[in-house]
Amino acid sequence: VQLQASGGGLVQAGGSLRLSCAVSGDTISMYAMGWFRLAPGKEREFIAAIDWSGRSTHYADSVKGRFTISRDNTKNTGYLQMNSLKPEDTAVYYCAAGSLWDSILVVTTKPYDYWGQGTLVTVSS
Repeated sequence: VQLQASGGGLVQAGGSLRLSCAVSGDTISMYAMGWFRLAPGKEREFIAAIDWSGRSTHYADSVKGRFTISRDNTKNTGYLQMNSLKPEDTAVYYCAAGSLWDSILVVTTKPYDYWGQGTLVTVSS
């Protein structure tokens, strides 16, 4: 299974970006999906997760109300819509997929078996 994250770029504060995570090698509907980010000098941070069906989601407090995770199983792709971006959102964003959905564990890296290569998001002030 391979994940390809895309959609990062440079945006001004207050702007929006939509990240995509294309999955190949298996059917995306088999997996829960998550997004994490890694900023310079910081630890990897959980952002959002979504279960196989798309009916259950979970967000970090830092992005709740601004970011929306979704998936289109017919396109084998997951998404992260990011609105009202702030300079502190600047990071490399990674998508991940795993066969376990647990509302507590999804904020950790444990449930995720596969990771994308990351896409850089830079938010200027």
